Amino acid sequence: MPNFAINDVPHRRLNLLTGESILVSPHRSKRPWQGQVEDLPADNRPQYDPTCYLCPGNSRADGSVNPDYKDSFVFVNDFSALLKDSEEGEINEEGLLVAETERGICKVIAFTPRHDLTLPEMDIPSIKNLVEVWQNEFISLSQNDWIKYIQIFENKGAIMGCSNPHPHGQIWAESKIPMEIQKEEKQQKEYFEKNKRSLLTDYIALELKKNERIIVDNEYFVALVPFWAAWPFETLVISKRQVKDIREFTEDEKLDLAKTLQELTIRYDNIFSTSFPYSAGMHQAPVNSNDQDFWHWHMHFYPPLLRSSTVKKFMVGYEMLANPQRDITAEKAAEIIRNQPTTHYKGNIK
Repeated sequence: MPNFAINDVPHRRLNLLTGESILVSPHRSKRPWQGQVEDLPADNRPQYDPTCYLCPGNSRADGSVNPDYKDSFVFVNDFSALLKDSEEGEINEEGLLVAETERGICKVIAFTPRHDLTLPEMDIPSIKNLVEVWQNEFISLSQNDWIKYIQIFENKGAIMGCSNPHPHGQIWAESKIPMEIQKEEKQQKEYFEKNKRSLLTDYIALELKKNERIIVDNEYFVALVPFWAAWPFETLVISKRQVKDIREFTEDEKLDLAKTLQELTIRYDNIFSTSFPYSAGMHQAPVNSNDQDFWHWHMHFYPPLLRSSTVKKFMVGYEMLANPQRDITAEKAAEIIRNQPTTHYKGNIK
């Protein structure tokens, strides 16, 4: 088949990590918007909020009192989605009603004692400290031999379901491997067995060569809009060195990851001069499992804003019933993010 004008013609793009596809309709980005407009919450938070259950010295819902922490603070979620002591059991009625119990440990990480900061407003030493907390928690949780996967993630912003504006993230360690990880595991393993190289090693080499979707390119990491991005300003952070999980990062790599995260999220905030909401999380190899040499650490960012600080992208209709669809191309989105300044719109980083 002949090539086509990828920025003009409706087409499908393959997601290398899941094997699924998205529909891209670049001509639709010119249509006027008369849909839902979000109300932005006021962003006038104090450095310390006496009513916040994540601020130092405050009480949480279960009566525990937070220490007077100076960097990051980690604790088991008071309302955990998974429980460590769940009894094992299963239900299977004629292969039609099937369920099984799942164990897990859910933790909360307060990124900083400052109630008024977000990740892009933290300084590099503070973000590097957070990377080290992620690394140490991963190491500690993986020592439970019944845990098979550890998901590190952050929901930022009220419209992403974040229930507390204090900068924080979560870690869910569970006894089974989640569906998205199973998809990525299959794709990466098949590619590695065929090519003897990791899928993302070859992918970022091609992306760096084409230089159409690159946002950040430093010594150890690349941040880019993936060719198959489904969300308007979706990005992917990938380590240049193939490592299976965060335990393998060196001091220099942890520092570069901190710089990458700060630069990317500052650019996000500058797109619409707002605290840009997103869900972000690392994908890495399952733990307590053999044969994981094909895994390559990466981190997804899924932000919902579409045309302004108040217009959100919803996954509805065709996207719920068929497959994801987007109007703005990955190339145009990358251009918009890349053209943002690396100084935060509020001024210098605090």
